[in-house]
Amino acid sequence: MAGAGSSRKAAGLAASACVVALLLGAGGALAQTGSPDDAPAVYSSKGAGIACNEIAQDIDRKKADGERRELDFLLFDAAGRGCLAEAETLVEAGAAIEARDRFGNTPLLIAARMGHEDLVAYLLGQHAAVGQTNLAGSSALLRAVLAGRRKVVELLLSAGADPNLANKQGVTPLDAATFSGEARLVKILLAAGADPQAEDRSGKAPIVYAAGRGFTQVVKILLDAGVDPNRRYGNDLTALMWAAGHANDAPEAEGLATVELLLARGAKVGPLDNRGRNALMIAAERGHSLAVKALLEAGADPAIRDGQGKTALDLAADDAVRQALAR
Repeated sequence: MAGAGSSRKAAGLAASACVVALLLGAGGALAQTGSPDDAPAVYSSKGAGIACNEIAQDIDRKKADGERRELDFLLFDAAGRGCLAEAETLVEAGAAIEARDRFGNTPLLIAARMGHEDLVAYLLGQHAAVGQTNLAGSSALLRAVLAGRRKVVELLLSAGADPNLANKQGVTPLDAATFSGEARLVKILLAAGADPQAEDRSGKAPIVYAAGRGFTQVVKILLDAGVDPNRRYGNDLTALMWAAGHANDAPEAEGLATVELLLARGAKVGPLDNRGRNALMIAAERGHSLAVKALLEAGADPAIRDGQGKTALDLAADDAVRQALAR
């Protein structure tokens, strides 16, 4: 599924509460190289037909050799490559539905990550546990959301998947959907009972992820779901502060639109974070001149000094910001 933010997906949801870091970094909770939530390249290295034929041949050999555990390994491969007929044969031959690979992934978690709807439906029909998690604490639902697999998400939810089950970093499926700007997934998850106020271990909630990446439509959906535009999150940051310091990969127009939406919905320009900085200072430091202008028009005070005695002008990243502040 190609969502509004598919071109701006990053490597992970970071634990850092710093606006500049904005969900990027080695400590992130989304897929990282070698992590339990990676999509192994081997699953896409061959055509599905060729791969499935090879699995079918391997099944016959392993059955003849009586290698029970090897059947489990083949089931992982079938789940990852989308080989439904071979998966059915393997289960009938004794492969374990709840077998785990070295990352703690079950066949269901693998199929969900790769978006194989028929495999997911089959495994659920074979009573695969929908709530199992891997070593990262990620469920099949979270993995499907991370990969933007809308139909798989719907299958899992209809089978009773918990929309609020977080991984070990406290990241929920709704966090992942908002981080990627997947508005349709956000709506689906909210309709299924996802908590729009839940915070991860770094003190971020879904609206923070959306605001910080300039996903205005997603921010609107969350506000419509009852999220308080002035709620404080980690380091006393508000959604407006995150929008004011939006990520560099967010187009300026989208960042501005998010700031304007939050202001229109009652976000206050006066609150200070734990460094004594308001949204105007954050926008100035990040070089977002359009956001600076919008915040000034909304009544932000450019004379406020932070905990180090600096004003927005002192923090200004470039001439465009300085010119905006000078008006």
